[in-house]
Amino acid sequence: MTTPEFPRPHPYRAAHDASSEQAPALNPAAFIATLTRIGKGAAADGQPWPERHQMPGRRMALADADCALAGLRVALEMLLAAERIRQNGPDEEYVGDRVMEGLMMASLALTAQVSARMRPEA
Repeated sequence: MTTPEFPRPHPYRAAHDASSEQAPALNPAAFIATLTRIGKGAAADGQPWPERHQMPGRRMALADADCALAGLRVALEMLLAAERIRQNGPDEEYVGDRVMEGLMMASLALTAQVSARMRPEA
């Protein structure tokens, strides 16, 4: 096994000599490859849109909507948790009005993205 080109993200000490089995090296190209797959129409699970009878542009639009819906769910879960803490939790745990407003605006933007991508092109 070759030495990784990039340094390890965490301190590493070999238990015994360097020729022994080591953990697999991190692949720095995995992030770029994932971004490339997303750009080519990967859905929120990282796979292409499964319906093959759709036109390629429509498949990309559906994959974009799927990604936006996954992001919307996360933003709304965070907003719900923050609201519950605001109502029932200790004051020092409350994230603040600006964070709440930011989460609401993110939810609005993601909803607009989904509605735009779901509309069939004329």
